[in-house]
Amino acid sequence: MTHRRSFLKQLAATAGAATLSDLMAQSGPDWKKQIGLELYTVRDILPKDYEGTLARVAEIGYKEVEPADPYNKLEPKQYRALLDRYGLSMPSTHSGAVDGPDLEKQLEGFQIMGLKYTEVRGGGNGGGGGRAAAGGGGGAGRGPGGPGRGPGGPGTGGPPPRSAESVKRTAEELNKYGAITKKFGMKMLVHNHSGEFELVDDGKQTQYDILLAETNPDLVAMQLDIGWAAVAGKNILEMFAKNAGRFELWHVKDALNTRNPDPHLSPTQRQRAAKLVPVGAGDVDYRPIFAAAKVAGMKHFVIEQDNAAEWGDSMAAARVSFQNLTRILS
Repeated sequence: MTHRRSFLKQLAATAGAATLSDLMAQSGPDWKKQIGLELYTVRDILPKDYEGTLARVAEIGYKEVEPADPYNKLEPKQYRALLDRYGLSMPSTHSGAVDGPDLEKQLEGFQIMGLKYTEVRGGGNGGGGGRAAAGGGGGAGRGPGGPGRGPGGPGTGGPPPRSAESVKRTAEELNKYGAITKKFGMKMLVHNHSGEFELVDDGKQTQYDILLAETNPDLVAMQLDIGWAAVAGKNILEMFAKNAGRFELWHVKDALNTRNPDPHLSPTQRQRAAKLVPVGAGDVDYRPIFAAAKVAGMKHFVIEQDNAAEWGDSMAAARVSFQNLTRILS
């Protein structure tokens, strides 16, 4: 009788948990309906047929895009019309504004295109540039700001570690530009590679630690490149728990050989040695990561495979990633 009573209690608890889980699933976002693509993934074919490439991206099922090009040199209304034609939206960009007398005019154009997150390049010392703003990249940085300055230190083959003060100045620049973009309904974004997880000159904290601590969440959103963070040896779920709500944007990227990183290699060296693959073909387990999306504060995400063209067919790689992620989220 005791065993039966215990069994019934467990069964009731299980049923209650399942019901709660079902309710949470019903009330939460269906991430399958907003899968985005960082257009850097298909950069090899964009110049040949920009509109045709967007059409193919939409045909696969992507709903959002993130450009890393100058919007095919179109005016904001024209680019917005192009996106609308294929049912695409663009919450974030890596072809950000440039500091100067017409900065606010540029941001007005970004409003027309529907942007909510951007970079602003300028200010010196890497400040304002959201992509590899802290100097991370190990040579793999790219986009409007150019290649990332690979941080280093002994044995990394790069320059000496950045000073904590210089990273704090970068954070100040991000906050400054964030105050400007806020007037247009936007936040600054900070995108990482693996190098941001290098220790600064105090040997106690990383560049990324400082950026998280020194940037204003109301003005600056962290765009966590999950693939590069995993390559650097970071535990993604621990990052979410430690800084809940800060990771409004994600780059969904996959790589091989991330589960047991060589402790003798720096994050920069690990990035240089990384083998990127379509999402679902590598070591990054995205099921628990998406299950923690609410803790992270995630609102938008894009798939990215930096080496998709080298993989053989960048559009095919984008299709495989989309199909795999759809299955993971189902």
